[in-house]
Amino acid sequence: MSEGRKLRAGLIGLGAMGRNHARILSGLDGVELVGIVDPAGDATGTLRAPVVPDLEDLLKLGVDYAVVACPTALHEQVGLRLASAGVCALIEKPLAQSVEAATRLVEAFEAAGLVAGVGHIERYNPALQNLRLRLEAGELGEVFQVVTRRQGPFPHRIADVGVVMDLATHDIDLTSWVTGREYTSVSARTVSRSGRLHEDMVAVVGQLADGTMVNHLVNWLSPLKERSTVVTGDKGCFVADTLTADLTFYANAAIDTEWEALRAFRGVAEGDMVRYAIPKREPLLVEHERFRDAVEGKESDIVTLRQGLRTVQVAAALLRSAADGSTIQVGPVTEPAASAG
Repeated sequence: MSEGRKLRAGLIGLGAMGRNHARILSGLDGVELVGIVDPAGDATGTLRAPVVPDLEDLLKLGVDYAVVACPTALHEQVGLRLASAGVCALIEKPLAQSVEAATRLVEAFEAAGLVAGVGHIERYNPALQNLRLRLEAGELGEVFQVVTRRQGPFPHRIADVGVVMDLATHDIDLTSWVTGREYTSVSARTVSRSGRLHEDMVAVVGQLADGTMVNHLVNWLSPLKERSTVVTGDKGCFVADTLTADLTFYANAAIDTEWEALRAFRGVAEGDMVRYAIPKREPLLVEHERFRDAVEGKESDIVTLRQGLRTVQVAAALLRSAADGSTIQVGPVTEPAASAG
């Protein structure tokens, strides 16, 4: 991009998340929101960019990149068209509704040499970013277990996928990301109590590559809205509340000893509790800044399509496990032979 020229961005989809993307894109430094695709138009009349009925109309406006926030079932169709048009894309999570569709998206953008990412917004939550840094620094010692709870009322905006693809993909991605470990096996049970086609509750037991135990409880059936990630290790546990972006550490006082012979893990005792003061920038804004930088060719940490594919693979394994009651082994992630640029 030439010095001083703003990136021309487009948005596809004006649902609840799409409107948040429009808000961020309208004020993002170095970016001009030039068009939005939604067949229903702009009911509020408050958007700063023109709303056009289909993707071809947006492409005629000329865009450097597009944010895909339409229903998950349309991600493949929209993404493949953007790739064929040479347009970079930030695709809302999940990347696609099936492993096969997600794989086709990965291959299309890699073949075109385009920057593309997935909107796994929890990676930009201040509490989880701080937690990841502390785990990398060894502040918890050996990690034993990751437990997440993500529950709340039913979102009427979601109709094309169930709670596994819509919500549990958050927990799958953040767990692999904060620990730096891949899933190796999963077992899940699901129920559907709301009369919809798809599941609305899932309970998961899994294992990561280093033996860490994982548990996820995710549902759309609770009046209590909860977003909790608890990581337990030999030095204590971290509790991240991603609704408030708070991070708290509960120390294991039993290992606070200078006697080398006793430094191996022997047990647990209640120790100090520390709640960290963390700068709390809006995760969606940070996500957009990172993606904008990547499109500009700068070094930037985005969620790659292959990482998004991996999350879809694990989510699909959960659904298979729930369908037949088995434990599913999840194979190793594959990386491209060369960078797509």
